[in-house]
Amino acid sequence: MVEQIEILATELGPVKAALLATLFTWLMTALGASIVFFFKTVNRAFFDSMLGFTGGVMIAASFWSLLNPSLEYAKDIYPVFPWAPVAGGFLLGGLFIFGLDKLLPHLHINFQKNETEGLPTTWHKSTLLLLAITLHNIPEGLAIGILFGAAAQGLDGTTIAAAVALAIGIGVQNIPEGMAVSMPLRRNGASRFKAFWYGQLSAIVEPMAGVLGAFAVLYMKNVLPYALSFAAGAMIFVVVEEVIPETQRDKYTDLATLGFMLGFVVMMILDVSLG
Repeated sequence: MVEQIEILATELGPVKAALLATLFTWLMTALGASIVFFFKTVNRAFFDSMLGFTGGVMIAASFWSLLNPSLEYAKDIYPVFPWAPVAGGFLLGGLFIFGLDKLLPHLHINFQKNETEGLPTTWHKSTLLLLAITLHNIPEGLAIGILFGAAAQGLDGTTIAAAVALAIGIGVQNIPEGMAVSMPLRRNGASRFKAFWYGQLSAIVEPMAGVLGAFAVLYMKNVLPYALSFAAGAMIFVVVEEVIPETQRDKYTDLATLGFMLGFVVMMILDVSLG
């Protein structure tokens, strides 16, 4: 199955393959959001475990799929200081999300309305929740697109299979992200369709970011170490600043931590075995 997907992605080219892969991750978000058609609430222990799983996948993907191949490639084109472009791109990625975090009004999943971050606003809580998950999805889409572009350039340590593995891993962890938007809305009285609509809408940025990332590295090969580490830095910032705090707001911190470890292992296995 994976081999067939790899052949198809190769035939499509990196940009179209990135678009197809990020459309898949968007659909997985919609799948998670669709739970509102069947349930009005989700067990908090399960929810925190799934959020922890999301963080584990993102951290593992940041190293195995992005930082490691970035460093390997930097050794070839920057032999004196191969760590420099990797460190620089990593910090820039974190600063990029930091800037968005300070500018874009948003509300973390388990936080109260008075804990809204970003510029002051009177926007509804549902909009703020949507924007918080959207922030998660920008670096995820970039990572997939950049990796498909890097594989097309023949970068050591990156393959189409590795990009497919990353898309699968991010797709799986997008299921609880869709739930994270739709379930609170449903619990607060929104209609099933409205809750679903907002849930799936949070991932609409992934195809856009994926295509942008693939285009960037396809036509600017020397930026590959920066681009890969930029995506990694952005994802790690999201995990540490948003995902982990969201799992530590209740009594299920141990379950969230175990979920994190499971997500890390699943993504590591996907990347190593398929990539």
